[in-house]
Amino acid sequence: MVRVFTIASGKGGTGKTTVTVNLGTSLAQFGKNTIIMDADIGMANMGLALGLEDVPVTLHEVLAGKANVHDAIYDGPGDMKVVPSGISLQGFQQANPERLKDVMKELVEVCDFLLIDAPAGISRDGVIPLAIADDVILVVNPELSSIVDALKTKILTEVVGGHVLGVIINRAGIEKTEVVKQKMEKVLGVKVIGTIPEDPNVRKAASFKTPVVIKYPLSPSSVAIKNMAAELAGIPIEHRGVESKDRFIERFAKVLFRGRK
Repeated sequence: MVRVFTIASGKGGTGKTTVTVNLGTSLAQFGKNTIIMDADIGMANMGLALGLEDVPVTLHEVLAGKANVHDAIYDGPGDMKVVPSGISLQGFQQANPERLKDVMKELVEVCDFLLIDAPAGISRDGVIPLAIADDVILVVNPELSSIVDALKTKILTEVVGGHVLGVIINRAGIEKTEVVKQKMEKVLGVKVIGTIPEDPNVRKAASFKTPVVIKYPLSPSSVAIKNMAAELAGIPIEHRGVESKDRFIERFAKVLFRGRK
């Protein structure tokens, strides 16, 4: 059964696109036919993140009725497929977001998972991805403004008939993680799917235009993202091939203090 997830946030800068790219890559690594699509047609940056900024056909042309969506599908890392949006202002002006539903119908015929990277904030362009997905996943930073904006997005999703599956806490500090998780669930009224710790490897990987789950597969953020992808795909723990966060820390400590008394 095909699953369509819209990855959304109430404000920009939460790391929504990075989460989308790495979740999609992880799902593909688990053998799932996965497509990620940049529906942020006004402020697109998925293509930039993956080195696809100069491709000839993008979602802009598809939404303008000038191209078929299959011409805008490109090979991404880890056997993932990518449908980027363009970066030109003219392309944005010609794109019709109302066509997104038709695009989605074509894409679900050729994949197991479709992840839609939605525009941040509340706008006409951002409402459609919230309504057409099976589930919406909110990416939230552990700060008040991000939580408040995420709550607005959750309410809007429900108003347009969408469903919020849960929240991913991104860039979480190592202290009071459980407390933050509990407060987030209480305020937003949905479960926390997972927590991605603050990790400098994410920024390092981005400089190579490579997902952190590929560039630094054993980093704390990669382990967290892979486990979330496995949960979404329904993969049992014994078949995931990824370490738990506690196991990673334990192994790292053994290496670090090896030979010391």
